[in-house]
Amino acid sequence: MIYKKWLLLLCLAMITRAGFSQTEVDERAMIRFDKGLGFNAPDSVFGLNLRFRMQNRAGFQTVSTDDLSVDLVEARVRRLRLRLDGYIKNQKLNYYIQLSFSRSDQDWDGSHVPNVIRDAMVYYHFTPKFYIGFGQGKLPGNRQRINSSGQLQFADRSMVNAEFNIDRDFGMMFYYSDLFAGVDYNLKAAISSGEGRNALASDDGLAYTGRVELMPLGRFLNDGDFSEGDLEFEPTPKLSVAAGYSYNDKAIRRAGQRGSNLYEQRDLKNFYGDILFKYSGWAWYGEYMQRTVDDPFTYSGEDMIYVYSGNGVNTQLSFCFQNFWEIAGRYSIVNPSEEISQHNSTISDYTIGVTKYLYRHKVKLQANSSLIKQNAISGISGEKKYFNVLFQVELGI
Repeated sequence: MIYKKWLLLLCLAMITRAGFSQTEVDERAMIRFDKGLGFNAPDSVFGLNLRFRMQNRAGFQTVSTDDLSVDLVEARVRRLRLRLDGYIKNQKLNYYIQLSFSRSDQDWDGSHVPNVIRDAMVYYHFTPKFYIGFGQGKLPGNRQRINSSGQLQFADRSMVNAEFNIDRDFGMMFYYSDLFAGVDYNLKAAISSGEGRNALASDDGLAYTGRVELMPLGRFLNDGDFSEGDLEFEPTPKLSVAAGYSYNDKAIRRAGQRGSNLYEQRDLKNFYGDILFKYSGWAWYGEYMQRTVDDPFTYSGEDMIYVYSGNGVNTQLSFCFQNFWEIAGRYSIVNPSEEISQHNSTISDYTIGVTKYLYRHKVKLQANSSLIKQNAISGISGEKKYFNVLFQVELGI
């Protein structure tokens, strides 16, 4: 009984000092123990921070815009994640681990295996401005993919991101931040395997990724450049302009680091550019992404698998009221390249979202309504239009 009492007192003490945060900026390890549930060794040789979050979702899709009967129903745990991070020996050596437990969060459809490990990174900070990471983590690709899924103002990322993002990979990653001529900037780069999450083996082709971010009006409050919506109510205008490029040499999957395996290797080139503006509750975000490949088609006898080449544009505008109700609109469009236009059509998405932030991004209620338009493919199918409605509850520490 005495041990149970001490255990109960210990748990209560840890819960009392626990904060509430899940901001993920470049997937850096969180070593501030006022956020999440923190443990420190008595001699400060190591520190461990625990956090979790879940997204429970329900929704439906109509047959068409004319026939509003239900065609598909979605009712599931979209994401369920456990995050562990901290330091070893001193705060220059950090680690970051993130595990996923819901089926839709494990890339079952793309890899046909349960990818529980999302991130497993070790970081070393040479200076406050420069650090490197080694392991599996997010590549420095487009802004919306770098954003944590727990920092989104809609229930999910855009269809443009879904098609063209480069996701996670295993390799070495480099980060540098400074100020030049009055302009804050971030430089990010990675050399990785190019095979994606939890690959069994790799070839001699690697992926090379780089990203540059400029903030001419100064840095955002509380890393707000990687959190959707202006929940900080920026007192002065803030602007971030970024661009990046990724070259995946001898890729063996349809989307480079994602998707089913190709019959032959292909060299994939991805370009992405984005801009973010925030001021006094207003937030505007725009993003352009493009994937090119010399020959998108691969064959095995009569069977064919191709790389989706093309481009997409996503833009979002929102306003957050002082009571933390937010209204937001999004327009996205994905265009296939001329080579694969006989197999894919242009798809566009018009979404309206309402969010109630009960405790900023950590606890929120989200309702989204979307109109999806899929253009006709010549000689194959006609135009398709339908509605999609989602409701999601997110909770995390």
